[in-house]
Amino acid sequence: MDKILLVNKDKGYTSRDVVNALSQVFHTNKIGHFGTLDPLATGLLIIGIGKYTKVGNLLEKDDKQYIAEVLIGTSTDTYDVTGTVTKKEDIKEIDRDLLVGVLERYKGLYLQEVPIYSAVKVKGKKLYEYARNKESVTLPRKLVNIHSIELIDIYERENNLYFSFKCSVSKGTYIRSLINDMSKSIKIPMCMSNLKRTKQDKFSIEDSYTIKDIRKGNYKLLDIEDIIDLNIIDVSDSLYDIVKNGGLIEKTGDKPILFRKDGKNIALYMDYDKNKNLMKPFIFYGGN
Repeated sequence: MDKILLVNKDKGYTSRDVVNALSQVFHTNKIGHFGTLDPLATGLLIIGIGKYTKVGNLLEKDDKQYIAEVLIGTSTDTYDVTGTVTKKEDIKEIDRDLLVGVLERYKGLYLQEVPIYSAVKVKGKKLYEYARNKESVTLPRKLVNIHSIELIDIYERENNLYFSFKCSVSKGTYIRSLINDMSKSIKIPMCMSNLKRTKQDKFSIEDSYTIKDIRKGNYKLLDIEDIIDLNIIDVSDSLYDIVKNGGLIEKTGDKPILFRKDGKNIALYMDYDKNKNLMKPFIFYGGN
């Protein structure tokens, strides 16, 4: 089975936990996810099944939208409430204009430092391994784009002060790092307390399913044509032997081509990077 599934991840699950649960539901180990969510986070997680574990890089934009909640008065080593507290202040109120201003300050391109509690590798070792071993390491920085960011509300819960905001960001942006950077800017301890991914590329959380839904059979699977813009062509007899064997073909148009015969997928062809006039198979179905 080669399909795409939109999952609404619950809090407490790692992205790998979701993959493991779905492996049992669909009785296959050929499952992967596109865009990791931390255990604290909830929301949209795109899953590829079968040959479609390869298609994550084909998402047209891969921008993501989030709703984040921030605990005011506490900073931690992980930049979220799961970490060890590094600074704490008793803050009962905060100026709304101050928050609006700092959110606006980070709109657009900025160089973001990757958090040490992450799986990004430096010199062959994951950053969180440096943190756990208390080893020093220079944290890499990468250019991210905060397309939009907007304050939602400021409120109190269980004697703590919080605010929430929504944002649209480029691939690879760490929202907890964004919050930590804002904390440094206004010199007030803050960390992420909740995060929900509401959109990725053109897909929305409204179209996703919880693990509970999926185990009950309440879900809809997507095909490759649902996630990327492509041309679907019934392969001609003269081209069939070439396509079914994964041969190169002349490029026709600017879109990937999904070749079918008798209603069955044969191969998905993409541009050939070594020759701009040719196309090569990206996924080969073998006529199955």
